[in-house]
Amino acid sequence: MIDATAIISKDAVLAADVTVGAYVVIGPNVTIGSGTVIGPFTHIEGPTTIGERNRFYGHASIGGPPQDLKFKGERTELKIGNDNVFREFVTINRGTAGGGGITTIANDNFFMAYSHVAHDCHIGNHTVFANNATLAGHVEIGDYVNVGAFSAVHQFCRVGDHAFIGGGTMCTQDVMPFAKTVSPRGNQTYGINSIGLERKGFSKETVEALQRAYRILVRSKLKLEDALMKIESDLSNYPEARYLAEFVRESKRGVIR
Repeated sequence: MIDATAIISKDAVLAADVTVGAYVVIGPNVTIGSGTVIGPFTHIEGPTTIGERNRFYGHASIGGPPQDLKFKGERTELKIGNDNVFREFVTINRGTAGGGGITTIANDNFFMAYSHVAHDCHIGNHTVFANNATLAGHVEIGDYVNVGAFSAVHQFCRVGDHAFIGGGTMCTQDVMPFAKTVSPRGNQTYGINSIGLERKGFSKETVEALQRAYRILVRSKLKLEDALMKIESDLSNYPEARYLAEFVRESKRGVIR
């Protein structure tokens, strides 16, 4: 159950049925429970205790020292419960002496690729961290929380049970339980990418046609369908303009203007 290329400290304790993949490194003072699978290139440092039936996919970094300038090598730890999934390149740090000395993750949590849990965080049960979701230090996450992709939670904040944090949200205060919390979606366009198109070989006439189509679509006071019809009528000789109109017309979620 242990790949020949894995490096495991003699001071680590693994249950008999733990699976260890290629090029895994497991340091001293690590305990891993029954049924756990450690994927290739995963690095686990101690003191870390991992429960049963956890799954670590490739390149995860588990139990590394806290990313805190005050950390001077004190003994701090990470404790992980049962039935958790850690996808590729997830990073989980141990605690700090000033923050209680321990990071904890309970049971049945799902951490998607590149999500990060900093020092002294405490995570409940049945949570989902989407890709690149990030916790600063000392964050408390309740049960059944969903943290959207590319979201971050500021240090010392709390996230209540059953909270839903939308993608790309920056949480600088506590997040209410049961509620949906989402940053304002202030996206807008800033004109046709004329320089980029010219560099790709688009003719000056085509770029000017697209700029005109953009003005009709975004800056005129026409209703959307009227604007699309005008583009198709006035710029019918330009397939790029027709494609722009067709793309907008076929949108199911609306187009950023």
